[in-house]
Parts: sequence; structure tokens; C-alpha cells
Amino acid sequence: MTPTSKQAGKLKIVVLAGGISHERDISLKSGRRVADALAEKGAQVVMREPDHELLENLKKDKPDVIWPVLHGASGEDGALRDILSLTGIHFVGASGASAKLAWDKSVAKILASRAGIQTPSSITLPRETFRELDADSVLKLVTKSMVLPVVVKPARSGSAQGVTIVKKQEQLNQAMIDAYVYCDVAIIEDFVEGTELAVGVIDTGTGPVALPAVEIQPRSGHFGFEERYIAGETDYFVPARLAKSIATKAAKMAIEAHRALGLRHLCRVDMIVDAKGVPWFLEANVLPGLTETSLLPQAIIASGSTLGDVYYSLAQAALKGRG
Repeated sequence: MTPTSKQAGKLKIVVLAGGISHERDISLKSGRRVADALAEKGAQVVMREPDHELLENLKKDKPDVIWPVLHGASGEDGALRDILSLTGIHFVGASGASAKLAWDKSVAKILASRAGIQTPSSITLPRETFRELDADSVLKLVTKSMVLPVVVKPARSGSAQGVTIVKKQEQLNQAMIDAYVYCDVAIIEDFVEGTELAVGVIDTGTGPVALPAVEIQPRSGHFGFEERYIAGETDYFVPARLAKSIATKAAKMAIEAHRALGLRHLCRVDMIVDAKGVPWFLEANVLPGLTETSLLPQAIIASGSTLGDVYYSLAQAALKGRG
């Protein structure tokens, strides 16, 4: 009998990357990095696009595990994960149901708040409501009720696309328009001044563990799309320059958010630590960027592990139904 990849001690893994979202190029870069790291550990890796041939290709590939590395709606809104579940093939990352909860930032904030996690106050405005109630009237009420600056962002989008820090009332309308480019629902959120952190959470089957926090210091003052993916645009400090007690709070919050959203295997929790040392939950990413400049890989390396070891362990956990 010809040994399977599992019997031979080498997992056969299909890495899904690309897609048609605004973040296609980032997905391809992340996918190649994941594929290379897994191959270095001896895995048999095949890269596939989530296209009309995917399901037939999966039948031919017969992978032990699928690793979706798809950013944006095509990979993080839960729909593709629901389809993958129907194939019976184990996959790395959140279930379809949990991905849906985390992908919608307004829902994630509600669930985090119910779990006792602090998150900035906000309002959620669907585009149709914004138009029907008269945009100018709505924005006047917002500026009367909320203290500027505020953050305007799409409820469902990634890589800080469509995000604006609004410091003046006259900037608010354009910020809403920019957010609606990426999603038909926008969030207007209190701006919290402080240190921006990204805390990765990894679970290889023994329970979620927080990685060293990454402190983010964009040279432009805003951690936008270019600052995330163009080398030299942002300074990172890993581990973050925090007092031990604050670092512990940040790690605790990340794990609590991971659990509150029902996530598995890996995620990245973004937060702001204010001047009093209080962490504020912003969002959880079920599929954080995994490029050479991305935050989760930096945190893994800072923890003393290698990307190959962690990624392969996550694939093994997925195969065993753990995490």
C-alpha cells in the first residue's frame, strides 16, 4: 500500500491565496510565505486560487489540511469556510460562523463588550440609513453627540482600507464616503489616544497563548494600508515597550477576545493602550497578514519560535480537530 502523506510523516497542505478582494496582492504574498515555511518543515504544499476550479482541484490534490490565506471578504467573511467545511477536509483558522462574527467589527465589539472587554463607544451607520435620514442632519447630530476626533471605518474590511481619523467636522462627510467604498456599513468610533498594539494569539491544541505584543509606530501617524505593507513606513517594537503589568493586561485581553468570538488556531487582536495603561479592544483578525512586514510573523519570531514550526503545528492541530 502506498503510504499517505500522514503515514509518511509529511502533511499534504493546500494553501489558498489570491481571490478577488481589494487585498488580493497581500493574500498572494502571505500565501507564498506560508507555503515556503511549511515546505521547509517537509510538508507537501500546493498553492491554489479560490476560483471555479477549486473544488475539483481539491478532489485531485487530496490534501490532509487546507490553509486559507485569503484576506478581505473572500476569505474572512466565513462564506468560503462554510464551503470548505462541506468538503470534509480540515482547515486552519476560524470556523465559518466565528469568522462572520469577527469580520463584522460592529458585531465583534458587541461580543467583546458582553465578555467584559473594554472597547471604544461607537455608532454603526448603514449607507441606506445615512441617506434616508439626510446625511447632513446625521453628521450634525454625530458631531453634537461625539467628541472629535473620531475614527470612521468600514464595518467589514481589512488592512485599514477606508479608515479615517476625523479631527474636524468638515472632514466627516468625506470620511463616510471613503468608508462606504469598502462596505455598505460604516462605524464612527471614539478615538482613543495611546499606544497601538497588535497581539497575536496561537492555539496549537493546548489552549490559546498570547504572543509578545507588537507596538506600532507609523511614521505618518496613522497605521494605514501603505504603512502596513511598505517597508520603512512604520517602526515596530517587539516586544512592545510596556510595563510588565500592562503587557500582561494586553495579553489577557487578546485571549479573552479570541475566546469571546469563538476563534481557533490563530488570530490577531488590535488594541490601543491609553495613558492610564488601559487596553481598548478595536478588532480581531481571523486571518492576519503573514507577509514579511506583517505583525503576527514578527511576534512569532520574537517569541523564540520559527515560522515553520508554528505554522506546521497549526496545520497538525487543524488535522486533529484541535485549537
